[in-house]
Amino acid sequence: MKLLAIEKKMGRERVDSSTYSSRPIDIDILFFDDECMDTKNLIVPHPEIQNRKFVLQPMVDIDSDFVHSKINLKVSELLENTKDESELEKQSKWLRNPIKNFNTSKFRYLALEGNIGAGKTSLATKMASDFNAKLILERFKENPFLPKFYEDASRFAFPLEMSFLADRYQQLLDDIKQHDLFNDTVIADYDAYKSLIFAKITLQDEEFALYKKLFHLMHKELPKPDVYVYLYQNTERLLANIKKRGRVFEQGIEGSYLQKINEGYLEFIKNQHDESIKIIDISDKDFIKNRKDYLDLLHEILN
Repeated sequence: MKLLAIEKKMGRERVDSSTYSSRPIDIDILFFDDECMDTKNLIVPHPEIQNRKFVLQPMVDIDSDFVHSKINLKVSELLENTKDESELEKQSKWLRNPIKNFNTSKFRYLALEGNIGAGKTSLATKMASDFNAKLILERFKENPFLPKFYEDASRFAFPLEMSFLADRYQQLLDDIKQHDLFNDTVIADYDAYKSLIFAKITLQDEEFALYKKLFHLMHKELPKPDVYVYLYQNTERLLANIKKRGRVFEQGIEGSYLQKINEGYLEFIKNQHDESIKIIDISDKDFIKNRKDYLDLLHEILN
């Protein structure tokens, strides 16, 4: 009954039918040791095992000598004699969870950076899901100054950068410094130095001088990423991505502004002399739709 409740909770609606039908989930008990049961709600072994190649083949792959307790034949023999003529296709290696192919033990804190529209949030979310990592996303949607900045940059640049600095500092302090980095991997879609890079572009010299002092006072308290990845995309691709995702306040962004941001990141990276920093050109990659691109990108990041 518990299994039926799980199926129902996940959207399964049982109907009387003699044919296969699409369903969100199907949970069956095939065997329970060598026991045979036949009750109103449960029959074990499952009565259709010998007629289902999609059940028999995986069982043969696991243990070909396993004996059906009621029919008294090995599952390999049942597969050989089954009347089920359906064609089975083994799951492609590209669809398997990549966590088995990469060692993330030395990457406790990974920061993915990039220009506006580079895809850092999409990649961070995808990697965190695959690697069961803690995900930290920049909270730009909660910043009330961002839409105003794109309307009047000179007026709202300083309050925008100050609010971002405070929020990024608090978020990273709470989510990373207090997190157990010895047991869990953390993946963030930004690094704290982002604040200084953007502020240098948007602020006047006097404002930036003050901002820089505040930044360095706060930054020294934050943990540094084990791996820092800059996802480079050319300006044309960035503009296309920005248009595609459709955030109204971003539609007026010009290519020259994106180029300045890119130059700011590259200047920062050039001055770090740190082997943990990687620049990866993804201008001709689509790691969301193309599984090979995604796995190739993981290889560059984690190896």
